[in-house]
Amino acid sequence: MDGSSSRSLTIASPSETNLTSTVLNQDQRILMLTAANSGTGTSTSALALASQLAGTSSGGVLLVDASASPTNISQQLGLGKERGFRDLLFNRETPPSVYDCIVHLSSLPFNILPVGHATRGNERLSPERLRPLLKQLGEQYRFVVIDGDAVYTGTDTLVIGTLVDGVVLVVQAEDTRWEVAQAAAQRLTQAGASLIGSVFNRRKYYMPKWLYNNL
Repeated sequence: MDGSSSRSLTIASPSETNLTSTVLNQDQRILMLTAANSGTGTSTSALALASQLAGTSSGGVLLVDASASPTNISQQLGLGKERGFRDLLFNRETPPSVYDCIVHLSSLPFNILPVGHATRGNERLSPERLRPLLKQLGEQYRFVVIDGDAVYTGTDTLVIGTLVDGVVLVVQAEDTRWEVAQAAAQRLTQAGASLIGSVFNRRKYYMPKWLYNNL
């Protein structure tokens, strides 16, 4: 579906980092971004990665909002009432098609699958339910970027992480403790996720940035 062009969001590149350099293997097409704890800038990094991939890829890019945060990408873009990720997974009575849930905003170079609003109750996300959806999305898009909840706050993160091609851990400068980030990375790998890199977000420069670039 097409969204209103008035729904826009400024896409910033976290800490001037080219996130596409994280994608070392072209077979890593379905990627999830997560963090140790919430408030680390995962959504900002996911938006930046999707935008960079859309600018360098010959195929389409889809950004999937899988975050339960009240300030997730869907809410920021005014898509909170749209059907999406949850509806495709948990709406059994009147399940929508993927096509009906995809949103295209003229202000963004990629498509969006909102988080959706289906009620799931105590139902857990299972690999058996998620795997077919990821397969379908992977067949339709060159890259799929998933904005996931933090490792220690999201119940679905480890499930999603084990089924995607690669996981990127977002670390917030001067906020995320090294031990916490290391423990989150270990938890992901122990669950079976393929951790392919990390993003150092919101970096502060204590000397002119041009000098950092020449160090």
